[in-house]
Amino acid sequence: MTDSRKNRRPRKSILRPVTGPNALHLSDIFRNETTGGMLMLAATVAALLWANLGHHSYHFVRELALGPLTVEQWAADGLLTVFFFIAGLELKREFVEGSLSRPADALVPIVAAVCGMVFPAGIYTLFNVLASDGHPAGWAIPMATDIAFALAVLAIVGAGLPQAVRAFLLTLAIADDLGSIIVIAVFFSTGLDIWWLAGAIACIGLWGVMQHFHVDNGWWYVPIFIAGWWCMLRSGVHATIAGVAFGLLTRTEEDVLDDPVDRWQHKVEPWSAGVVVPFFALMSAGVHVSGKTFLALWTHPISLGIVCGLILGKVIGITLGSCLTARFTSAELGRGVVWRDIIAVAVLAGIGFTVSMLMTDLSFPKNHEFADEAKASVLMASFLAAILGGAMLHHRGKSHAMRQTKHSHEVPVAAGTCND
Repeated sequence: MTDSRKNRRPRKSILRPVTGPNALHLSDIFRNETTGGMLMLAATVAALLWANLGHHSYHFVRELALGPLTVEQWAADGLLTVFFFIAGLELKREFVEGSLSRPADALVPIVAAVCGMVFPAGIYTLFNVLASDGHPAGWAIPMATDIAFALAVLAIVGAGLPQAVRAFLLTLAIADDLGSIIVIAVFFSTGLDIWWLAGAIACIGLWGVMQHFHVDNGWWYVPIFIAGWWCMLRSGVHATIAGVAFGLLTRTEEDVLDDPVDRWQHKVEPWSAGVVVPFFALMSAGVHVSGKTFLALWTHPISLGIVCGLILGKVIGITLGSCLTARFTSAELGRGVVWRDIIAVAVLAGIGFTVSMLMTDLSFPKNHEFADEAKASVLMASFLAAILGGAMLHHRGKSHAMRQTKHSHEVPVAAGTCND
């Protein structure tokens, strides 16, 4: 976040202003994501216990119809749009004045994010094309990094790490989110209805016009958001894309501290982190664990593709992408960052969870023979990535702290070398 934002003038609005100590800085994001990550973890554990101790009641609640959608659909296609709205706001902030606004600074994590999506998808596809009982349709499942869980783990174990390590992971995760959004829009849109899509575009356009003319009464935007979401849902394009579009079209102002992006994020993010994502986890992570499910984790190509994709694919893709970018361009790692830090971050990026769960629902219908195995694989891979990545980052943090205590300096690897 640029220093110019520190000197912005507060701007009054009907939405609660974000000023002084409440202003959004990188450290605030980590604190918020820690809470959200803990809530997600609690919801996941609750879903697993409920699904295995009260299997019938769990599925009854998930399949209960509330108006036009079931409870499960409200979680995945409805409430999760709010989560993607926050993602859109984050993208807008980063494009305008954050790390994504400076291509030279963002080049390494952006290329790393792209490679960190391509390699897991490739590994999954390889497992499932070569096996006679494989299902290549799930190639998108291991592509995503869960920004909330990854930042939560980093906030817990990352004491002593250079700030550039946190910035690298944040930029990587945001670029990964953008890639996942593109994948959902391009590959998981079915039965396109042009008139409903036109309605969604009209709502999104109206949002943008009102932002342009500085209409700051937040209540005017609520019906537009709901109408745009509903039209996008009926159009055949995944409804969460509407949330991203609304976020990207929210204006940001460089001369004020509490600009619209800040105000919307300040107002909506607690609901996203505290209600929306945990509820999605509760409705999505309830996998019935049996001997067959556990055996499939280590034998079936779907499970092997997901686990190896998230654990190995992320590490190979992110590390190789970072290394080649530093080797063949003028881009450099952040100050104080060495390659062992990048490898540790790459392991942590194997936490897929939220978007990977959504990709599983999109790739395999809930009545698919291996739908539960796919979700169990996401949970297992995310758990392993959190433990391994957390341990590695904790060790790296202690190493950096020890060097700092001894007043010695670890020289960062110069751009063009990959040998630390």
